[in-house]
Amino acid sequence: MNPYLAEPFATLWAGKDIFDCAEQLEGQVYRELEGRRTLRTEVNGKGYFIKIHRGVGWAEIFKNLVSLRLPILGASNEFIAIKRLQAINVDTMTARAYAKRGCNPAKQHSFIITEELAPTISLEDYCRDWPTCPPEPKLKRALIIRVAQMVSAMHKAGINHRDCYICHFLLHTDTKVTAEQFKLSVIDLHRAQSRNKTPKRWRDKDLAGLYFSVLDIGLTQRDKLLFLKTYFGLSLRDTLKREAKLIAWINNKADKMQQRQQRYGGEL
Repeated sequence: MNPYLAEPFATLWAGKDIFDCAEQLEGQVYRELEGRRTLRTEVNGKGYFIKIHRGVGWAEIFKNLVSLRLPILGASNEFIAIKRLQAINVDTMTARAYAKRGCNPAKQHSFIITEELAPTISLEDYCRDWPTCPPEPKLKRALIIRVAQMVSAMHKAGINHRDCYICHFLLHTDTKVTAEQFKLSVIDLHRAQSRNKTPKRWRDKDLAGLYFSVLDIGLTQRDKLLFLKTYFGLSLRDTLKREAKLIAWINNKADKMQQRQQRYGGEL
């Protein structure tokens, strides 16, 4: 698994230090944090995104652990999650290059390069005007079902996203989007965790995050129940009976997230 090089990078970087090659890529910087850089670049006329992790340092690791957060040490989480999602036929990014070096978790150097998904629009942007300009009911229903199926399959395969919001589902727009034919891809997996089985705690956090992200797009109670029914693969009666505590917890958690966002703004 380490390193992984597919074309065009396998040929372009043959016999070279692939970390030097990755660091020399240029393009539009989307995010620049201490220890992590994300940019869009073009190679042979095709778009790619590269995330470079240069180590977060022990201070950042301890700060995350004290806050009961798992630190992001490198690109491995994203690479593993992409491969596992592809194995279960959940549409996501395509990795073209990945490597890591160093055993010290505070200084680990790694990167991942994925193909640009374009043309696309995030579901957050696509659904933004739904409260004032409702979509075709059949299309809305189809999108809800697809998201529920994707998240359910992801969790059943032992993967939890940790940033499970509708902004991280991209709707492909290279062809006309209809209820009968559309494609959704889940992205931004650098915080994703992969296990044999998704712990209930992390499953529930994903579901609460997803619910929080759709609070303002005008979904009806029937829409929300359709998601739950599809996600659990049960009848509506059985879903409401078996998952009553979870549904109440998700509502409460999402409300708290919304209040926190309104109070402090920015990321959660």
